[in-house]
Amino acid sequence: MGVRNYLIEGLSGAGKTTVAEELQRRGHHVIHGDRQFAYYGDPETGAPLDWPAFDSENDKVAWGYRHWIWPVERVKALIADRGHPISFFCGGSRNRHHFIALFDRVFVLEADAATLNRRLAARPADVFGGKPIERAFNTRLHASGDNDPGNAIRIDATAPLADVVDAILAACQPQSGG
Repeated sequence: MGVRNYLIEGLSGAGKTTVAEELQRRGHHVIHGDRQFAYYGDPETGAPLDWPAFDSENDKVAWGYRHWIWPVERVKALIADRGHPISFFCGGSRNRHHFIALFDRVFVLEADAATLNRRLAARPADVFGGKPIERAFNTRLHASGDNDPGNAIRIDATAPLADVVDAILAACQPQSGG
């Protein structure tokens, strides 16, 4: 049997890192995309980008969101690695269209805007969502649905952590039948 690879996505504050840590605690192989290799770059070419000057803090937040990407070749290499029976990639990437089809399943952690804002407000100011302007941007994304990677399995991220992870793991079981 080959390796199965799963992507866990969601807005800031949905619980991607918390779910990743719980999956690791349970012995699963996890790639923390946002921590391990995300960077600011061109979503089409992958070229790293320096931060430009901005007229407003809103423009800066929006630019950072649109240019938060993962290195496509590295993601593809990790997906092709047969060293783990299951790998969970957790985090957000604005260039996921280059590799999303390679995942066996994609999960989106969903929460209401109030829950997302409450979680983000607990973050320090130097972590995305820790500033009111970043929370406001996240709320606009939530309302617009622009972060939604269609055809994903939706997981209620307001449920207790154990239930969230159990729901993901249940959906990862191979389908039986002929």
